[in-house]
Amino acid sequence: MYEASVPVFAARLKALAAVLNEGERNAQTRKIDPQVFLNARLAPDMFALTRQVQIATDHAKGAPSRLAGRTAPRYEDDEASFADLQARIAKTIDYLETFSAGDIDGSEDRAIELKLGGREIAMPGMQYLLHFAMPNFYFHVTTAYEILRHNGVPLGKPLFIGGR
Repeated sequence: MYEASVPVFAARLKALAAVLNEGERNAQTRKIDPQVFLNARLAPDMFALTRQVQIATDHAKGAPSRLAGRTAPRYEDDEASFADLQARIAKTIDYLETFSAGDIDGSEDRAIELKLGGREIAMPGMQYLLHFAMPNFYFHVTTAYEILRHNGVPLGKPLFIGGR
């Protein structure tokens, strides 16, 4: 459970940080106000780039916390710049480093309880990780990438996969 969660979240967040670096660099090169990218969204009813990053980091810190029986740290969701988003990602990666395999391994059957849309749901740890936390995390990381790509930032799959 540890190997399927903490290292994966950390690696993808590092790649997301690289994607955001490219977005910020591209805005500077093209003389675009960074707020254009930070507030961009793929569709009117979707969250903007900033919120996508916030939610991705929330899943990255929340999943291991729930699996380990810890309370995840609360972030204020007040990021307003690329630097703020980078700091949030770094803070999340630092938090992930506080977990060990011993904290999470064996949590496959731990009851994970969530409040979603005003109702409470419960599921075993493995189901939570593989069918809720990971898909949500990847959705928001991918959407952040796609928002920048849609706005003309020349990103490629190698950056998304490896952060290089």
